[in-house]
Amino acid sequence: MTAIGINTAAPKGAKADWLNDWAPEDAQFWRNTGKSIAWRTLTITTANLTMAFIVWFAVSALVVRLPALGFRLTTSELFWLAAMPGLAGGTLRIIHTFLIPMYGTRRVVSLSTLSLLIPAIGWFYAVQDPTMPFWILMVLAFLAGLGGGNFSSFMPSTSLFFPKRLQGTALAIQAGVGNFGVSVVQFVTPWIIGFALVGTLLGESQSMRLPSGQVVPIWLQNATAIYVPFIVVFGIAAWFMLKSVPVRANFREQLDILREKHGFYMTVLYIMTFGSFSGLSATFPLLIKQVYGALPGAPDPLTYAFLGPLVGSVARILAGPLSDRVGGARVTHWSGIGMLLCALAVTLFTSPTSMDEFPYFIWAMLGLFFFAGVGNASTFKQMPMIFPPRQAGGIIGWTGAMAAYGPFTCGMMFAAAFGWFNSPDPFFYVAAVFYLACIVINWWYYARKGAEKPC
Repeated sequence: MTAIGINTAAPKGAKADWLNDWAPEDAQFWRNTGKSIAWRTLTITTANLTMAFIVWFAVSALVVRLPALGFRLTTSELFWLAAMPGLAGGTLRIIHTFLIPMYGTRRVVSLSTLSLLIPAIGWFYAVQDPTMPFWILMVLAFLAGLGGGNFSSFMPSTSLFFPKRLQGTALAIQAGVGNFGVSVVQFVTPWIIGFALVGTLLGESQSMRLPSGQVVPIWLQNATAIYVPFIVVFGIAAWFMLKSVPVRANFREQLDILREKHGFYMTVLYIMTFGSFSGLSATFPLLIKQVYGALPGAPDPLTYAFLGPLVGSVARILAGPLSDRVGGARVTHWSGIGMLLCALAVTLFTSPTSMDEFPYFIWAMLGLFFFAGVGNASTFKQMPMIFPPRQAGGIIGWTGAMAAYGPFTCGMMFAAAFGWFNSPDPFFYVAAVFYLACIVINWWYYARKGAEKPC
């Protein structure tokens, strides 16, 4: 095959998995054949990606409840648990980056989705035992990262199915709807743990002590049990309904993306956007608890935490078509400026004396999520414009892998900030400096008049 070819024959003996040929840039082929297959694939893989994000961020919704159930965990250990899925997700995304050209969409999407049963069932049992050793909880938090890894194979797959003119929209829809999984798990968890799903079939209730001293029954195991049937159904649907684009490359051939200068710069820009989105999504509940949890009338973190990823996900969906229309680099430029201003604004409300400051804190954080979501879409518009199809898929996977370390990095940085300064402000100051550097990189190479790679 050619290094970047897209119209290659399907592998011999693999007709059940691979399409015979694929030419989305051919208008007649797209109209008669490609369009229906591409949108069906997008629908199925997006449903599976949503489930992956739910499992990946389930730990962020669980950790805020564990101390009230009798789990003896320090603040540092709680942030470690929230960070561990990010460490796993980033590492597994490196592997996923190279899977689609070797094994194809059908096998990768279906089998990786079914693998989510491992952490979902593991956490189902773990939360019912307050004596569970910390190292086991860490292993289960790491396994939740299986959901994070899926992104770096699902998104490159989607980029192969659509013509360049629609890739910004398609990738924004898939990633944006997939990102809703973060909001789903943080929004559904407080509700679903409040009653027995099927009597005592899924286990007895636990006793949770509220800040007021009141003890109430909850069923924390429901938080992951509810998703098990969906994981099974979506994984099986992918196996029977998906096909693979005949773009083939072995592992060695795909390493050419690591020699691309613009691959490095786009990775930095995606760390700014998705790294911030994923990292803050994982730590937002704990951040609310640490900053405002000791005040009279303190809020339940999960009542508000889901709003951040929700806003970011909606922004990503809306910014996809906008990026197709006006150019990804221009949208990324304004996204970076918005993130910089919001990061600095957050620090004005991180040393509260009353709950009166809480709404301003939430609005500043939601602004940060919004602009991160916009940048998530615009950077993914830039990549297919800069690179040819197979390399673009690899770059999308690689940048997603590096940015998936966001939950781990943010968790560790917040833990250090609170440990050393008893404040999250150092994290936001460092983030602001990083955002400024990214704005300069994007403007110089992609957004300014006469840029090296205008996109």
